[in-house]
Amino acid sequence: MNHVERFRAVMNFEPVDRLPRWEWAMWWDLTLDRWHGEGLPAQLTDVFAIHDYFGLDPYKQFWFSTTDATIEAVQHHVEGSVANMDDYLRILPRLYPDHAAAIASMRPWAARQAAGEAVVWATLEGFFWFPRTLLGFERLMLAYHDQPELVHCINSDLLAFNLRLLEGMRGSCVPTFFTVAEDMSYNHGPMVSRRVCEEFMTPYYLRLVERMKEMNALVIMDTDGDCGKLVPWLASVGVEGVLPLERQAKVDGMALRAAYPTLRMVGHYNKLVMHLGEAAMRAEFERLAPLMRTGGFIPSVDHQTPPAVSMSNYRIYLRLLDEYTAC
Repeated sequence: MNHVERFRAVMNFEPVDRLPRWEWAMWWDLTLDRWHGEGLPAQLTDVFAIHDYFGLDPYKQFWFSTTDATIEAVQHHVEGSVANMDDYLRILPRLYPDHAAAIASMRPWAARQAAGEAVVWATLEGFFWFPRTLLGFERLMLAYHDQPELVHCINSDLLAFNLRLLEGMRGSCVPTFFTVAEDMSYNHGPMVSRRVCEEFMTPYYLRLVERMKEMNALVIMDTDGDCGKLVPWLASVGVEGVLPLERQAKVDGMALRAAYPTLRMVGHYNKLVMHLGEAAMRAEFERLAPLMRTGGFIPSVDHQTPPAVSMSNYRIYLRLLDEYTAC
């Protein structure tokens, strides 16, 4: 099987020759600084080139910024700048950029994906993520009650922006899967109630996910923390999976599989054991092995590999990843 066939098969609970081997979040800058001092070639600074250097399965992520005409995950320059509708309208001309050039740059990856050489992954910012960026967390929590029209205005504009992006991708490169960036849970569960989701996010998710599925792409939510209580709502709006299933938030992938047999999952490998040596890393793979056998799951570090992990320990992790993902 080629990489694209393998990814699609495992995410559809179909037989595979082996599981995909990749890092969805890759590595902290401080981790790479350490590894460059431990033998990682100095000229390797691009995370996708480093991905290839370690022999992981190839993929390419495109993150469509809401503030800059780029397909990189960039820091916003509008955090907490909105307190009311007047503020939003004032900065509106700086938001939702034209991504025509960025979308055109995806075309070479469409050919690689069609040949089975690389999975293409696109990330759009979601209907909790971006209002929180603009208002800040506390103001957003208050705005759900005090300024609902502001939240709906932002999400209506964001939906229109995201739908324009999807239409552009149709003519350039249709990704194998999408993630919607939200980070709307923390270590004790969701940051908002099901009622808030239904009122302020469901109408926009339904339209966005419908269009994504028309493109025959898998839809996954990126949310840190304990995502378990979000899953029923995600299913109701058509989202098919979650990542990264952070272990330190006590996420239990097997419990999620038992409760939601068709949920797709990525991640769940506890990054906090990786500096402890082979025995600890093997024990973590043993914990995940039953979930790997259920299908619909790709093991990967449950967030960026931290700088406590030496390159020699990371190579042990990769050797074990090869071992445990073999079918």
